[in-house]
Amino acid sequence: MEIKQFGCKQNLNYMSHFITLEKAKQMTSLYRKEKENVLKPEHKDKNILPIAETFDRVAFDTLLAKKGCTSIRLYYGMDETFKLHAIIVGANEQGQDMIAVSAASGNTLDGGGDEIVEDGRRCPDECPTVSPLFP
Repeated sequence: MEIKQFGCKQNLNYMSHFITLEKAKQMTSLYRKEKENVLKPEHKDKNILPIAETFDRVAFDTLLAKKGCTSIRLYYGMDETFKLHAIIVGANEQGQDMIAVSAASGNTLDGGGDEIVEDGRRCPDECPTVSPLFP
């Protein structure tokens, strides 16, 4: 598997991230239809792959308010029950994650706990009541 690294010259400010509602509906519908097919049989029907996750605005505002933050990056992680979760960090103009870590311990240096976002409300169980992306 090849992993593409962000180069220093990439300017994330000029990327267009917007798609049409129709494309979003097609993509989310296909994901809901096929998401269990990528799992081994022993992991099926355990809500390992979420349909959506909801985060409060304050989490994103906190990341974006950090000096030098120009974008949001989503990683995907897994908890001890194998359920997929979005892990969200801010990134700077050079495409670097904005996480101050100690080389010795791997822990964040500031200890503030406001550099990495997780713990979203997963669907299922907390799903939107009305959305064209979730019929």
